[in-house]
Amino acid sequence: MRIKSELLLNNLKSETEEIIIYVENLEILTNEELNRRINKDTWSVLECLKHLNLYGDFYLDEIHKKMNQNFEKSSEFFHSGFLGNYFAKSMLPKQKLNKMKTFKSMDPIHSNLTRDVIKEFLEQQSKMLDLLKIARSKDLEKTKTSISISKWIKLKLGDVFKIVIYHNIRHIQQIKNILNY
Repeated sequence: MRIKSELLLNNLKSETEEIIIYVENLEILTNEELNRRINKDTWSVLECLKHLNLYGDFYLDEIHKKMNQNFEKSSEFFHSGFLGNYFAKSMLPKQKLNKMKTFKSMDPIHSNLTRDVIKEFLEQQSKMLDLLKIARSKDLEKTKTSISISKWIKLKLGDVFKIVIYHNIRHIQQIKNILNY
């Protein structure tokens, strides 16, 4: 996939802003609604957000660290890598939300969670917007970051942004499904 770097960052910024607005509206829900699950083996709204927070803890720090090590200007176009594009596309929700296994360390099921999870998620999304802004002056192809499943695999910064934000989109869709059930 080839796209103008600025367009990619604008799209990801817009997606993140939509996610923020949606999650801010979740704050009006009762604790019961936030903790309700469709069945005993599915996540609640707060568990979905906690899952995203756990990944955010890794990726926001990793992206920030790698961007601070790279002083190159962004190239006009971003060419997605094969593996990065594959991972990013696999994160997007399909017509019928495809199930994916998560690592035990990233699985918050049956956790005792409070509304603080929402606050943490919104703070992380604010940091994501800051990182997307900084990324405009970085090379989205030459800057490489580790991914959560392996510190040995390094992907292009543009692909990692897509993976993280598409992962957020996926679980926001899951939250919508929970609330509409």
